[in-house]
Amino acid sequence: MAVTLKDVAERAGVSRSAVSRTFTEGASVSARTRAKVEAAAQELGYAPNALASSLTTGRTKLIGLIANNFHNPLILEVFDLFTRGLQARGLRPLLVNLSGVTDHAASLRMLRQYSVDGVIVASSTLPSSFARACKTANLPVVHAFGRHSPTPDVHVVGIDNVACGRMAAEALMQRGYRRVAFLGGPESATSTQDRAAGFQQALAGRDMQVTLSYATDYTFDAGRAEMQRLLADTPAEAYFCGDDLLAVGALSAIQEAGLSVPRDIGLIGLNDMEMSRWQNIALTTIRQPVAEIIEAAIDLVVATIETPERPPETRLFPCRVIARCTLRGF
Repeated sequence: MAVTLKDVAERAGVSRSAVSRTFTEGASVSARTRAKVEAAAQELGYAPNALASSLTTGRTKLIGLIANNFHNPLILEVFDLFTRGLQARGLRPLLVNLSGVTDHAASLRMLRQYSVDGVIVASSTLPSSFARACKTANLPVVHAFGRHSPTPDVHVVGIDNVACGRMAAEALMQRGYRRVAFLGGPESATSTQDRAAGFQQALAGRDMQVTLSYATDYTFDAGRAEMQRLLADTPAEAYFCGDDLLAVGALSAIQEAGLSVPRDIGLIGLNDMEMSRWQNIALTTIRQPVAEIIEAAIDLVVATIETPERPPETRLFPCRVIARCTLRGF
């Protein structure tokens, strides 16, 4: 039989309401009573029912965690950090997978049915319209890895993708490349658009040959297929791949074609996911501070739950080039 609140009250010699107050955040209870209740609960192995508690507090402690692109291994790191960070604050994630979803209404209905306290959209490819829809539904929301704006509609935590594009272009110019290219993810993704824009801005007016191409998705297979297509013509000397997984796919296609990286073609990625550090890949990339972004997103959604009228803000984190073995000059 499960241990009940009544059992704890009898063991501690207090009323059931005293036990309830002990396990209700912010409720008034004396230190002596709290100590007796907690000792009795530990002896009996009692844990308060979170669902029942939510009826009293009006808080479920559920945070909707929205994501897509589950083919990218980086999502595992993102989930690990988000779940641990939320649990450390006594919160629990409710995962919603929006891969391939075009109608967000059903997902929004589910979030409201579960009475989530807040929402974190964890994606650089989902449109900002979903985060805005959450806000319209009066759900505290933060868009992590989202596109920033000088006048944001919702809280955004992430990086300046335009600046990352410029950073990649400068890294290629510094290493003497003159025929360079951008190999991005889906052209419709705002992260792809911004990285390409920054790349072009930094190279404008320079004595450089610049081309752009786009993979169908942020996946290994899409990066590999796009590089195979490019190799069938006259490839560039170096590519800024808009994601590490695209770069690893491109690396596979280049090596299969009997070419060498970086001797024949140079590569630089973006993210610095774990695979990029493997010795057989050793990808030069731009490190996105994922852990810092996630911590800030959790802090911001918690703050917004407490203060719903908090005005939208943008928090951007700097990135930096991590030099390994896929560009010449190392």
